[in-house]
Amino acid sequence: MSESHIGSAAVSLTTGALARRLGVSPTTLRSWDRRYGLGPAVRADGRHRRWAPEDVAVLETMCRLTSSGVPPAEAARAAKETSGQAMDPPVRRGSRAAGPLPLGDVRQECRGLARAAVRLDAPAVEHQLATAVERYGIAVAWQEVMVPTLHAVGRKWESSGDRYVEVEHLLSWHVSTTLRRCTRPPERHLGASPTGPVVLACVPGEQHTLPIEALNAGLGELGLPTRMFGAAVPAQALTAVVRRLGPAAVVLWAQSRSTADLPLARHVVATRWGVKGARRQPLVVLGGPGWSGARVRGMPRPTNLGDAVEILAGMYAAEP
Repeated sequence: MSESHIGSAAVSLTTGALARRLGVSPTTLRSWDRRYGLGPAVRADGRHRRWAPEDVAVLETMCRLTSSGVPPAEAARAAKETSGQAMDPPVRRGSRAAGPLPLGDVRQECRGLARAAVRLDAPAVEHQLATAVERYGIAVAWQEVMVPTLHAVGRKWESSGDRYVEVEHLLSWHVSTTLRRCTRPPERHLGASPTGPVVLACVPGEQHTLPIEALNAGLGELGLPTRMFGAAVPAQALTAVVRRLGPAAVVLWAQSRSTADLPLARHVVATRWGVKGARRQPLVVLGGPGWSGARVRGMPRPTNLGDAVEILAGMYAAEP
């Protein structure tokens, strides 16, 4: 075997690995092979696909063209003709298909997830997200895969008028679904701690729940008790929750300064419960960029999911 063949074999990919890299499902790769002849040039033992670098280059071109709105059959012809050489997608008059997202220097998984989201390939998006959580855990998958891709979609949306809204909605839905799937049911936490659960809530007027959904999943990963109340929780309801549950901590999420409400945070931290002489109050944690610049003694403001999990987990580690 020649030296070039040895090098090619050493970097060949399985169908599953290539699907993760490109952000498509293995079924899509098999379909492209069957319909358009975009299969690997060589198959190990005649049955199993092993994708060499030149095969990967063709499929990368195929993905780039389809993401730019080129019909699959046309994209396949162009990809095979160029054999991996750089090519500008054909101009399609009136096309409103989404193009590549501005990701920058990120993990390879972000690129695969972005490609899948742009194509509105829900099965591939779901597979990419589940794989990231399984491989890295909640905190790393959220901070280094989900958030960069969500931010890229947001930037593209802001710079493209009304386009890409469907991409943002699809990706957000599947991120939320993935986080909820890997969150332990609350029933498993009942009676887990004498200090009460962690209450997670968005401040009044705040609709961005994904970050506290990620925190809920991250705390659940450690077996810590939580109660999720979601978006735009009224101030009166927050007070009632604290008095009824006696939580160890209350996380208040504010995405923007317009929703961040320091008087409300101070009111929550001043809410007490318990018998006279042994009354208690919660730790209030300020989450989100809306609290930026706020300096409040006794109210931690973690900068990322990992910090928030560490602060809250430390409260339970200190239990007698």
